[in-house]
Amino acid sequence: MTLKMSTSGGSDTTARSLVDVDRGEISREIFTDASIFNRELEYLFPRSWLFVGHASQVSAPGQFFSSRMGSDPVLLTRDAQGGVNVLLNSCRHRGMAVCRYDEGRALQFTCPYHGWSYSMDGSLVSTPGDLHGVPQQGMAYGNGLDKAAWGLVRAAKVHNYKGLVFACWDPSAPEFDEYVGDFHHWLDNLSDAFDGTEGGTEVFRGVQKWRIKSNWKFVSENFLGDTYHGATTHASVEQVGIGPGGRNSRRHGERQDQGGFSKGRVKTSFRMGHGASDNLAYEIPYPEFAEEPALSEYFSQAWAVRKERLQAQGRQLGGRGPATMFPNMSFSAGFPRTILVSHPISPTETEVWRWYLIDKNAPDDVRDWLRRYYMRYSGPGGMTEQDDMENWNYATQASQGVIARRYPYNYQQGLDMETPSALDQAVHSHHPIAGEVNARAFYRRWAEFTDNLSWPQLIELAKSDERAARS
Repeated sequence: MTLKMSTSGGSDTTARSLVDVDRGEISREIFTDASIFNRELEYLFPRSWLFVGHASQVSAPGQFFSSRMGSDPVLLTRDAQGGVNVLLNSCRHRGMAVCRYDEGRALQFTCPYHGWSYSMDGSLVSTPGDLHGVPQQGMAYGNGLDKAAWGLVRAAKVHNYKGLVFACWDPSAPEFDEYVGDFHHWLDNLSDAFDGTEGGTEVFRGVQKWRIKSNWKFVSENFLGDTYHGATTHASVEQVGIGPGGRNSRRHGERQDQGGFSKGRVKTSFRMGHGASDNLAYEIPYPEFAEEPALSEYFSQAWAVRKERLQAQGRQLGGRGPATMFPNMSFSAGFPRTILVSHPISPTETEVWRWYLIDKNAPDDVRDWLRRYYMRYSGPGGMTEQDDMENWNYATQASQGVIARRYPYNYQQGLDMETPSALDQAVHSHHPIAGEVNARAFYRRWAEFTDNLSWPQLIELAKSDERAARS
C-alpha cells in the first residue's frame, strides 16, 4: 500500500478529494479533522432535511419538545391553532434559551434574562401592557420596536410525514417529498403500524440521550445497511436469542443456500445519500415469543394483515431493515422499531438520541413487553448498542494518530456490482453478505454538501448520475 500523507483537512482541501468512490477509499480525515467538522456544521446540516421529533410528542396545543438540528437547539411545538412549528431555542434579544425543559406544556415561552415572551408559534407576544411580550416596551423602545420582525427564528420548511416531523433551515432546499424520493417506502414502514395501518404509530414518552467519543458519521453509516459487522460484533446478542432472527438463528447462514439472515439480502442506495438494507426472503421479521403466546398471536395476526395489504398494493414485504435518511436519522422499521439521531458535538464526540415507536392501538401487555425489549436491545443499556458503541469509539480513537490518518478506509465491498433499481435515483447491491454501495453513496453526497455545492448543482449531479447508471 502506498503511504498517503495526511492532508490535515485544511481549508483548501475539498471534501470530494478525500472521498474516492470509484476506488472505494475514504480518508480518515473526514472523521477526525476539526476544519472539516466545522464545514459540516456550516454547509451540511443547515441545508438538509433533519428529523426533529414525533407529532405524538406534541399532540395537544401548548405542548413542546426540545430537540436539535445540527448544532442548534430547537423547539418542536403545537400552537393554539393546532399547527406544528420548529423554532430556534434562542431569544432574539440576547440569545438566552427561552426554554430549558426537555418537554412539557406552556402558554408561552418567556426568556429568563430580560423577559421577552413568545407564543407557541414563535411570534413575539403583542398583547398590550408592560408585562407581556417586551417588558417596559414603551420606556425602552417607544414606538421603535417592530414586534412582527423579532419573533423566534422559524425553520424555513417543516413537514409532518405520518407523524414523523422533519425541518430544514434552507428555503432553497427541495420540498420534503423530492428530498426523500422513493426512500419514503422505508419511512412508511417505520411510521405505519405493524399491520400496515398508515401512520398508526406513536412514540413512548421520553427519549434516551447519551454521548459517545465518536464521529457522528460512524453512527449513520452503521445503519445504512452494514450487516457485515453483525455476526462478529453482535454474536452475544444472537446467543441469548434477542436478535432479529429470534432464538436458534444467525444473521448469516453457514452457506447461502442454508438460509439465515443474509438470504434474500439486498442493499438499496439512493443518489441523495439515503440507504437501506432489506431482506425480502425473511418471512416473519419478529423474534420468537415461546413463553408469551399472546404476543405471538398479536404479531402473527398483524403480519398476516400486513401481507394482505402490501400485496394488494403490489409491494414487496421488505423495507423493514435498518436504514439511514441522509444525513443523520437512522432507524429500524422492524425489530426493534426505533429511531436514532446522531447529533454532532465535535469531530470526535456525538450525542445519540433514541425514540421508540409503538402501535397506537397496541394492548397494554404488548406495550409493556416492547418497552422492556427495546431497552435491553438498544440504547446505552442495550446489548446491541453497547457492542456498537465500542466499535465507534475505538475506531475514532485509533484513527486520530499521525500515521493512522495517512491510510484510507476500505469501502470496496461490492464495488462495480451495483444494478439499477426500479426506484427513482437508486441502485441495488445483491452482495450475499453486505456490500458497501450505500456507504459509498452516502459519503459521495456528504462530500458534495460539505464542499458547499448549491442545490441546483446537487440536484443536477443526482440526475446525471442516474442517467449514466441507466444508460
